[in-house]
Amino acid sequence: MKRINISENEALRNQLIEARTKVKSVHPLVHNITNYVTVNDCANILLSANASPIMSDDLMEVEEITSICGALVLNIGTLNERTIKAMLLAGKKASELGHPIVLDPVGAGASKLRTNTALALIEALDVTVIRGNISELKALYLGDSSTQGVDANDVDAISEKNLEGAIKLVNQMAKHFGTIIAVTGAIDIVTNGEEAYVIKNGHEKMKYITGTGCMLTSLIGAYVRANSENPVLGVAAVVSLMGSCGELAWSYCDEHKLGTGTMKTRLIDLIGSIDDANFASLMKIERVELDKNEGI
Repeated sequence: MKRINISENEALRNQLIEARTKVKSVHPLVHNITNYVTVNDCANILLSANASPIMSDDLMEVEEITSICGALVLNIGTLNERTIKAMLLAGKKASELGHPIVLDPVGAGASKLRTNTALALIEALDVTVIRGNISELKALYLGDSSTQGVDANDVDAISEKNLEGAIKLVNQMAKHFGTIIAVTGAIDIVTNGEEAYVIKNGHEKMKYITGTGCMLTSLIGAYVRANSENPVLGVAAVVSLMGSCGELAWSYCDEHKLGTGTMKTRLIDLIGSIDDANFASLMKIERVELDKNEGI
């Protein structure tokens, strides 16, 4: 397994920057069926990225709404019987139309309802990307988990010590589910089962802001729509962007003795205002060259 640092590959670095430019030019409309804890933040961060959000979960309109959008985001954070039906209706329409679908299995492993619903959505729909923490993804793939509510358990954390094994595991998940997998945490892994990226952007203070994962999932919807010719690279780009902006946001708050409330606002602002040169300088991405039989 060979890992190539982005600093050693100017062409790839430029492609990652271009993935963000495409979102600005395409201005994708993203249909979100998301949780009511973070719905406003998800809308605002999409607007900051120069995408357009629409939030709709009523059974009477979800098929019509998703028909006019470029991507569908399904987030099970505040799951209930009505939204499960809405997600299936919207998802089947998006699958029929060939629109990308991004699934955030929030809290999978914490309850049978969440785990079974996420698996049912994956089975019924043409899901493009699954974005979650490592405990949630293990619950879906292995059938067991040490998840702590909606947070990953420390025992599952991806570190330099277990990184190669984690890459292989996440690659197996991608092959099993037939999707791009984006596992986010202290170290992020993005793979479609054929190529993988390791991303080390972000700041530990981000975990003290409710909704950073949900906001990222909504952004992924915009990025896979705008980068339809290479969605896995689009996902890697936005995961790195989110982490980079988190680093800058906390640096500002630390300097001015401010807290995580300001950090969230600063993070949303930076998603749209960070320039390409600054983003390029902050990227901490490695492209992984997988051995032929890895992930089988």
